[in-house]
Amino acid sequence: ICIGGEKVDYYEIGQRIRRIRKARGLSQEQLAEKIGISVTHMSHIETANTKLSLPVFVELAEALAVKTDFLLYDAPQSTVSESQAAVAAILESCSTEQAQIIADVVKTLKQSLEINGRK
Repeated sequence: ICIGGEKVDYYEIGQRIRRIRKARGLSQEQLAEKIGISVTHMSHIETANTKLSLPVFVELAEALAVKTDFLLYDAPQSTVSESQAAVAAILESCSTEQAQIIADVVKTLKQSLEINGRK
């Protein structure tokens, strides 16, 4: 299958799914349950031992709260709202103390980026 003239790399899609799943604090079991597939199927998707169907692909993107482009391409064009949603998802599982530390780190990082000319 080709998308935009490029062959679909199921291994890379699987690895992106794995990275996002882990960033969301989800196990394979939890994500598989959310979208109604077996844990074995979830594992096979992440390792490219199976080609995922379009309905499962869309359900995975929805369950991970990302656009499908984010799973398909190396450098997806994310919006500020998508980035905010990703950070919010991480913060949901934090204690008050952890959330404050993360907020301080983000503030410091933003200041550093501005000093170095990145807006």
